[in-house]
Amino acid sequence: MRKPLLATLTAVVLGAAALVGTTGTATAAPDRANGATPTAATAAVHPDRTPASVTATSFAGTVALSNCSGSLVRMPNSQATDPGLVMTNGHCLETGFPSAGQVITNQSSTRSFTLLNASAGTAGTLKANKVVYATMTDTDVTLYQLTKTYAQIQQSTGIAPLTLSAAHPVQGHAIDVVSGYWKRVYSCFVDGFAYRLKEGQWTWKDAVRYTPECQVIGGTSGSPVIDTTTGQVTAINNTINESGESCTLDNPCEVSEQGAVTIRKGIGYAQETYGIPACFTTGNKLNLSATGCTLPKPTAVSAR
Repeated sequence: MRKPLLATLTAVVLGAAALVGTTGTATAAPDRANGATPTAATAAVHPDRTPASVTATSFAGTVALSNCSGSLVRMPNSQATDPGLVMTNGHCLETGFPSAGQVITNQSSTRSFTLLNASAGTAGTLKANKVVYATMTDTDVTLYQLTKTYAQIQQSTGIAPLTLSAAHPVQGHAIDVVSGYWKRVYSCFVDGFAYRLKEGQWTWKDAVRYTPECQVIGGTSGSPVIDTTTGQVTAINNTINESGESCTLDNPCEVSEQGAVTIRKGIGYAQETYGIPACFTTGNKLNLSATGCTLPKPTAVSAR
């Protein structure tokens, strides 16, 4: 695995690994900042999958981290007066990759994020005061709590948060993977789902599998995956099989319910986010004991 990227546009590698692909595939991605339309890039390949109505995706609400991508997000029931949340991958955590089985909650953080506007310009800087939740077990996600509310952020930047969908992703739907780090949009479809996706020591449940057009690269880790029929976040980008190896770092494999292993070289994946809203209650407060919350819980050993 390669570590997340440095804060440059040169895809410099730091030693161990971000769960994403190689820089050689960067030109395969449509660049929305330059006017490419997501459905135009994908319809020619999968004309039968083009949705009846499409919500145009912009960069508004996405963020660039020092090494990854992310997004300013809200739960379906979040209020304007709630503290803002930024979502990225668990493997983008500034303190390093959480180990398999480890869940981190309410950890102090002073991380900063560059908030983008619709055309990928800088709208402002967001600052975190804590890591609300982070894990690479069952999923690959970090959620930061910000020092300002959604209302304060929108007043100062004009940017509203993206909404996490509470519905399971839909096979065949058109999606956009929107990278704030690279300021690029990768457009493809939900090809299907992996019962289990295994990479190195980590295993993720019910992962979204992309169609081949989404050749995600280093730095796209943590990008929101937008369902273009709803405009809502349906998953979070996290990995791609680079060289066709089986279940190794940078080469995730699919494992069926019966234990059969499938390797799909060049295919990217994302982790579903529809289960996250059930774990947040009034005031954007994390409650892992809430009804319907299925996110992994910390143990005395794993929490920090």
